[in-house]
Amino acid sequence: MSRTKRKQASGDSKSESANTDREGIDSFSRPSPNAKTNLVVADIVLRSGGVIVRNGLERGLLGANYAPKKAAQILKGRTLGQTLVGAAIAKIATKSVPGAILVGGGLLAKTLFDRRKGRLAQLEGEKPQEAMAEKGAGRRNNSQET
Repeated sequence: MSRTKRKQASGDSKSESANTDREGIDSFSRPSPNAKTNLVVADIVLRSGGVIVRNGLERGLLGANYAPKKAAQILKGRTLGQTLVGAAIAKIATKSVPGAILVGGGLLAKTLFDRRKGRLAQLEGEKPQEAMAEKGAGRRNNSQET
């Protein structure tokens, strides 16, 4: 008999904590009373935040070797193919553990290869960056003319 009372008493405390958790969630102001609209808004905010973080990270990584203006030009000079390949590789890496191992191993191998080559690899990496910067500068100038 005492066993039943203990279970009921412990069950009450769980339901009380669940109610207090639910009150915290309910007090959060949502943009819309419609749940589907809230999901769309959340999706847009998360994707926009990801784009902002990615752009900042890319500029920061390029900023270590290039002036900020040139780094922005390099990023603008990327082709559609380069952007799509990067997105596809990221999808492969994030969708499965074997994909993450494959992509991570490839990046590790490329990094080790470049470090072993040293200065030669640095010069090879700068050639495409210069071309991308020139394309990016041309795109910016064309967009200002119109």
